Amino acid sequence: MEQGALIRAQVEPGTQAYLNGAPIQVTPNGQFAFGFARDAELEQELKLIYPDGLTQIKPLSIATKEYKIDRVNGISKKIMTPDPEALARSAKDSKQVKAARGQFSEIESFNQDFIWPLTGRISGVYGSQRVYNGKPGNPHYGVDVAAKTGTVVIAPADGVISLSVPDMFYSGGTIILDHGYGVSSSFLHLSKLYVKVGESIKQGQPIAEVGATGRVTGPHLDWRVNWYQMRLDPVTIVPDMSEVLKRDKK
Repeated sequence: MEQGALIRAQVEPGTQAYLNGAPIQVTPNGQFAFGFARDAELEQELKLIYPDGLTQIKPLSIATKEYKIDRVNGISKKIMTPDPEALARSAKDSKQVKAARGQFSEIESFNQDFIWPLTGRISGVYGSQRVYNGKPGNPHYGVDVAAKTGTVVIAPADGVISLSVPDMFYSGGTIILDHGYGVSSSFLHLSKLYVKVGESIKQGQPIAEVGATGRVTGPHLDWRVNWYQMRLDPVTIVPDMSEVLKRDKK
């Protein structure tokens, strides 16, 4: 268990689960998910109330992670000052994204063995951050995989499309795939979207194409994983990319 991790768990059916006192939805089969944010507290508590009434308190020790921090100085004031029109559009986009990530569904695909939606060179990692003129920017909350525009992106697990927008301001072509019980995948900077809201998707199904839409410097896929609004590290639920590339090469 570490900062940024998505945790999947199995308990006896009928068990109630609480993370730091807040209830967690559990499937009828006793499966549930929860996560730890980028800068999560290192000591947390999981409480389980079993069907017979027995209560178990499980202290959780969370491993800390080191993140890549780049410092950039000499950025002009004009560049550092956000455009009001851009801010308004970004706020509208964020509202849609938040609504899609905040919904609860009884889909149980969150407990599948996830696969990479795209394989290749990792060009950006979760948790990295730039400090501009001494002012910290927003951390990067996804994993970037570099690829040519038009490269096909596949679903990492089953789910239902909860958002499909071709032209968001910062993220460009954007898809959110709901895996159930608060777990979702987001795919950013897409050049072409194959799917619509409400569509059921199977693992490995093509859903979009890589692009350089939104605010980016080149074509790549930015894949993000959330537990509701909590931004998590996708690499915590997939095999190591280097091992996948070795296997594919063979």
